[in-house]
Amino acid sequence: MKRPNILFAFADDWGRYASAYAAHQGERSLCALIDTPHFDRVAGEGVLFTNALVPAPSCTPCRSSILSGRYFWQTGLGAILLGAVWDRAIPSYSFLLRDAGYHIGFSYKVWSPGTPQDDPYGGAETRYQDCGDDFNRFSFRAAEWAGEAGGVEHAKRRLCDEVRGNFRSFLADRNPEQPFCYWWGPTNTHREWLKGSGKALWGIDPDALAGRLPAFLPDVPEVREDVGDYLGECMAVDAGLGALIGMLEEMGELDDTLVVVSGDHGIPGVPRAKCNLYDIGCEVALAARLPGTIRAGRVADDMVNLMDLAPTFLEAAGVERPADMPARSLMDILGSDRSGQVCPERTFVITGRERHVATARDRNLPYPHRAVRTPDFLYVRNFAPDRWPMGDPRGMDDPAAEPPPRAALEHDTRVAYADLDASPTKAWMVENRAAAGVRDLFALGFGKRPAEELYDVRNDPHHLKNLAGDPAFAAQRRTLAERLEAVMREQGDPRIESGPCRFDAAPFTDWPCPDETAERRVAAVRRTRTRRE
Repeated sequence: MKRPNILFAFADDWGRYASAYAAHQGERSLCALIDTPHFDRVAGEGVLFTNALVPAPSCTPCRSSILSGRYFWQTGLGAILLGAVWDRAIPSYSFLLRDAGYHIGFSYKVWSPGTPQDDPYGGAETRYQDCGDDFNRFSFRAAEWAGEAGGVEHAKRRLCDEVRGNFRSFLADRNPEQPFCYWWGPTNTHREWLKGSGKALWGIDPDALAGRLPAFLPDVPEVREDVGDYLGECMAVDAGLGALIGMLEEMGELDDTLVVVSGDHGIPGVPRAKCNLYDIGCEVALAARLPGTIRAGRVADDMVNLMDLAPTFLEAAGVERPADMPARSLMDILGSDRSGQVCPERTFVITGRERHVATARDRNLPYPHRAVRTPDFLYVRNFAPDRWPMGDPRGMDDPAAEPPPRAALEHDTRVAYADLDASPTKAWMVENRAAAGVRDLFALGFGKRPAEELYDVRNDPHHLKNLAGDPAFAAQRRTLAERLEAVMREQGDPRIESGPCRFDAAPFTDWPCPDETAERRVAAVRRTRTRRE
């Protein structure tokens, strides 16, 4: 049996924003404002997942999980973002496929920040970017080149030509009969993007977002424009995806390729999104296409964790998964002819986060929290409610304090609440945090949180009413807390081990660490793991 090629399109900071979801979210959703025909094609000719979540809403730990098929806390120093180091003793699906005869490679981002950069996929050895990386600054480059002959559409074609060129270089290095596994990782949906580009490049009118924003965001022009510009970047990702699909079609290999499209968490620079365990931080788009294996036009409502992609790719290629890989292949869903809840046992996803970009002023402490999401409820356990979820407020928890300059809040993440990316939305909320109608929203997004949170997601989709202390929901809270703890114990999460948690100590907190090599830090984690086992 011929082994399929694998194309994994994985966009940085791209949540669940594609026009295919408008039918499931309603005509007042943000997805109803955009057009992503290429993602929609993959979904329509394959399967669309409506409940896909990331293992961690932070780039590096999420990618560590996806590459290894492990929970993020099982990936050594890959479990954090700033100061992450990859341990090659942990198998990654990419190298397992390479060892099985696949030609592997990538363009743009796989695993970073981290040391060595993109190492679980081969780093510079398997990077194909000789045609450039301008796509990652899509709105800036498109606006710059729009003045040339052909205008905006010419600029977009030029950026998509870069995507084609990098992919062509990758394909040129394989043997004609060799299957490939290619990771396309654009970062344009990560901050920053050009103000006003959503309207200028994609026709997204900020006023059209009125009444569509999540209830925890101020519905004001600055926030609407910021989110609208982000939606434009999502459409840019789709344009790049179309360039890759078009090439495969021209080569006659599209139907021999497992195409999977997703992203590593929600929108950056928006409260309660990236770095948070609420839906806007963890839910992502996911679609897959492979004629002959995946029946077209299906919709899967199963609760899916993206770390399950590692064993999925291995099974599709006929490669045995490592015995200690806890993730479970999605091939049972992909190969089914059913829609709806395909696998009865896929009823929850575990997510979590430790350290993102906590600074020396924060004493390098993470914000440890875990969550379990079911079709009906979200339960969040905050292990250190005395810490700031979004990092040191730098005095901004005082409503009377003078905020930093707007330019700093829009472009420098570290001036306050460093675990929330700098953005116009962040700047507006910090500046207006004491205003009536904003105070409560600011507290929701930036303030400290209780040890437990419970939300009825069907009736409270924006997670505004914490039911953890409501006696009417005591049974649900207890059941979900027990389920979360059971998985954490089974999978060796150090947050519930006896004694001090290793995430709160060296080598996880040693950043910057000029006097200690990355190899020594990895060795220290290995020793800890060996003692525990």
